[in-house]
Amino acid sequence: MLGKKATFAAMRCMALMVCFFIVAMSVCAQHLPAYQIYNDQGKRVSFAKMVRKLTTKDIILFGEIHDNPIDHWLQLELVKALHEKGDLILGAEMFESEDQEVLDSYLRGDLKWINQATSIDLWPNYATDYAPLVEFAQRNGLPFIATNVPDRFAKEVYFSGFSALDSVQSDDLRYLAPLPIPFDKQLKTYQDIFELWPDHASDELIMAQALRDATMAHLILTNFKAYHLFLHINGTYHSEWYEGILWYLMQYRDDLTYATIATVEQASVRPLSDEYKGVANFIICVDEEMTETH
Repeated sequence: MLGKKATFAAMRCMALMVCFFIVAMSVCAQHLPAYQIYNDQGKRVSFAKMVRKLTTKDIILFGEIHDNPIDHWLQLELVKALHEKGDLILGAEMFESEDQEVLDSYLRGDLKWINQATSIDLWPNYATDYAPLVEFAQRNGLPFIATNVPDRFAKEVYFSGFSALDSVQSDDLRYLAPLPIPFDKQLKTYQDIFELWPDHASDELIMAQALRDATMAHLILTNFKAYHLFLHINGTYHSEWYEGILWYLMQYRDDLTYATIATVEQASVRPLSDEYKGVANFIICVDEEMTETH
C-alpha cells in the first residue's frame, strides 16, 4: 500500500492533470482560427508546404481580397519566404504601367518615398497594405513591376469597346497588351459578371476587364526572367478558376509553369465549401467577419 506522502503526491498529480485538461479544453473552446489554407481539392495544407510547391513554378498569381488584412500579412510572409529560396520579381495590379518610372526611381533610392505627392494615383490602403511589399523590394534590390493598364484606357473600352483602342497614340501602346486583344466572353469569370450585376454588365464592361487581364499578363511576361520566380499580386477575381490573367498568360506563353492563389470568405474556415474547391491551386479561406483595412 502507498504511504500517506505517496498517496498525497499521487492525488496532487491527478489534480494537476485535471486542471491542465480543463485549461486546455477552455483554450481550445476559445480558439478562433482566422484563416486556413487549402489545396485545389479542399485538403488543408500548411504555409510551409504551399511555399515548397510554389518554388517549383515560374509565375504565381496571388489573388487577394483588397481590404483583407490576412491576405496582406500572408503576402509579405510569402515574399520573405520566396526571397530566401531564390531570385524573385514582384508585380502588382495596384500600380498602372505608366507608374513604372516613378516606382523604379523609388526602388533605386532616387526618390525618398512614394505618397500622394508623387504622380502615382495610390490606392487608399497603399500605406498599410502595399507599401510594406514595395519597401521590402527596395531594401532587397528586387524588381517591382507596375502591371495594370492605365485607367483611362479601361474607361474608354468600357464606353466604346475595343474599337476605342484604335486611336491610341503609338507612344502609349507600350502601356497596353499587344493589339488586337484576344477575347473570349464565354469564360466563366466574365459570365459571372452578368449574373452578379445584371443591370450594369455589358459586353464593353467585360472587354474592359479583359484589357486589364491581358495587360497584366503581357507585362508579367515582358518582365519575367528565366530562373526567377515572379510573384504577382492581384484581386482574386482576376485569376480565379484559372482564368483572367492566367488565361492570357497561357495564350502568350504556355511553356511556363504557373500557380494561382485565391481568397474566399466563409462563416467558418473549416471545412472548405465545395463551391470553392478547384478555384485555384491554393485557397486561403478567411473568416467572413475578419476586420477590413479600409
